[in-house]
Amino acid sequence: MQATVKTYDETSRSGSVYLDDGTELPFGTAAFDAGPLRLLRSGQRVNIVMTGDRITYITLSTFPVP
Repeated sequence: MQATVKTYDETSRSGSVYLDDGTELPFGTAAFDAGPLRLLRSGQRVNIVMTGDRITYITLSTFPVP
């Protein structure tokens, strides 16, 4: 599933994304650490993996999703 980064906090390695329908979803440290990223910027397109209603993996849209 694709989304756009709304916020990202380098200290906590967490933030939020907008889905294409405008829904905002938070992601935590575990979702960020599961991927190969070092940082994110607002406006970046990302791929996310959801487990239930929680983001469990986040990476750039050009990277493969496990």
